[in-house]
This record gives sequence, C-alpha cells and structure tokens, in this order.
Amino acid sequence: MFKRAIFDKKNVLVLGGAGFIGSHLCDRLVQTAKVICIDNFSTGTEYNIDHLLANPNFKFIKADLSEPLSLESQPELASFKVEFQGVQEIYNLTCPTSPLDFHKNKIANLLANSYVVKNALDLAQKYQAKLLHFSSSVVYGARRSSERVAEEFVGALDPLAERASYDTGKCFAETMVRTYRDVYNLDAKIIRLSRIYGPRMPLNQGHLLPDFIANALDNRDLVIFGNETFATSFCYVDDCLAAIEKLMNSELAGPLNVGSDFDVNLTEMAKRVIAMTGSQSKIVYTDEHLFITSLPLLDITRAREQLGWIPLVSLEHGLEKTIDDLRASKNLKRTDYAQSAA
Repeated sequence: MFKRAIFDKKNVLVLGGAGFIGSHLCDRLVQTAKVICIDNFSTGTEYNIDHLLANPNFKFIKADLSEPLSLESQPELASFKVEFQGVQEIYNLTCPTSPLDFHKNKIANLLANSYVVKNALDLAQKYQAKLLHFSSSVVYGARRSSERVAEEFVGALDPLAERASYDTGKCFAETMVRTYRDVYNLDAKIIRLSRIYGPRMPLNQGHLLPDFIANALDNRDLVIFGNETFATSFCYVDDCLAAIEKLMNSELAGPLNVGSDFDVNLTEMAKRVIAMTGSQSKIVYTDEHLFITSLPLLDITRAREQLGWIPLVSLEHGLEKTIDDLRASKNLKRTDYAQSAA
C-alpha cells in the first residue's frame, strides 16, 4: 500500500480536465488542492484551462491516457512531490463527447471506456486514492417513456448497435470500476450524468444549447433533430459540481444519478434562446440524429435523500450565464477548437 505523506495540500488528478465539465472541476478543486490535469485535447481545449496555467497549484500534462502514465517521471510535477505524497483523489472524465463527430471517435470511445478506465483504476490502486468515474444516463438505454429511471433500472442495450462503442462502452467501464472496488477494496465511485450545460461548452458539436446560442447570435437557423415533441432535461454545471463534491466526500459508492428530473421541450427552449439573444433566427426541424436524442429522464431521489443534493440553478439563470459566455468568446472557441482538433 502506498504510504500517504500529505504535505500542505492533497494531490488531485483530473483526467479529461480540459473538457467542459473537467475544466470547471479543476477551477473548484484548485482552490483547496494541487491539481494535475491530463488531457489529449480530443474534444477538450486549451482555452478552457488557459486561466489556470499560471497557478502554482495547477499542472497540465498532455497525454494519451490509453497508455499507462508514470506521474513520478513528469518533471513538471516535481513541486507536487508525487513520489512521496502520491495522489489522494482521481476524477475520470475522459471520453470524446462530440455527437456530430461520433463516427470519427468510435475507436477513441472504445479506448476511453476500457484502457483509460483500467489505467485510472491502476493509479487509484497504486496510490490508494479515491476515484470518481463519470458515467452517463445512456447506460439505461433509449428513452421509452416520460417515467424517471432510478439507479436500479437495468437498461436494454445492444452491444452491436451503431452507437454501442459509447453506450455499451459506458456499461463496461462501470463494470471495471465495480470489479476493482470489489477485488482491491478501492474507494471507487460512479456518477451518472445527463445533459449538463453551461459556459465553455464546445460549439458546433451537436450539444444542443451551445449550438442554439451560437446560431441565434449569428441570426442563423436553430436546428432541431426531430420534431416539435423533442424534450430533454438540462442541469447547470454548478449544480453538477456540487453533486460531484458531495459524492466524493461521502461514503456512497454509487452509481448516482445527477441531472435535472424535469423535461424541457426543445422547441420552447429554442424560442427562449431567440428571445434572450434578441435574434431573428428561425427554428427548423431535420431528420433525427443517431447521437442527439432525448436521453432517459433521471430519478434523483437517491442524490436528494442520501446526499442532500438537488439542482438549484434555474434554467433562466443558467441560460443567461451560458449566453454571456458564448457571446463573449464564441469566436475564440471556434478558433481554439479548430487548432486543437487539427
């Protein structure tokens, strides 16, 4: 067992830390810990972490986590004394999340849901660190009704389906986490997220809200993949971070549903975005997309009763914050994403 000799602050490892949720998590963690952010910029961007690079309690390493990584051999981590202190917490957010580029990322999804998870778990075992693995509501399968699904629900997934590298991959990743927990007695936890939104979301990748907002700001059509009945839920990133913190500091292992348990009609959402941006955009409908779906509606009773967590940020306030961010930075985001994806 790794002997913990914690100095002034704990060491925290955020895998996929340059992504949308990961970068917000780094912002919060760096206030009380030394944060090691690892990303390969497949869908995350340097733009999301630029403001942290000068912070002595934040270090970034560009690496492909499908290969084992030795933290002790990284010269930039010398001040974190990893060889003596190790790592106390690991957050695994790695997985390409670009609906429009799903086909391009199929192999990357397979690796993220297998080798990357194994390497993260091996690091947790080595350092006897707590690990929080980020899963998704896709493990419940396609939405079949408006009923909310609890963590005990066993979804029906086709391992040979076109999007199985992500959906079934997420299930396999959860199996790995649970198995390591059982065999090695790791404090390994699972959180299942459903449609989190907020500042720093990537543009032009099929994430609904940011594309709505960007198009509205440019007076272009807002495209809905489906018809007027398309409804889904939205949870603001600050609420998500509060749940993450509560879960990591609890005795719960999960899985734990985190997201909004209320549907929002996408057409009404598009109208709201148009009104809030003063746009002249129109709403248009097109064929359904394989990876832009309603997602099952979550039952968050366990989070409410066992963690005292509920989403608090109103949709109106969350939209305002997201619109303000994209209005200020959408051109920079487009340029930055194009460079990182090249």
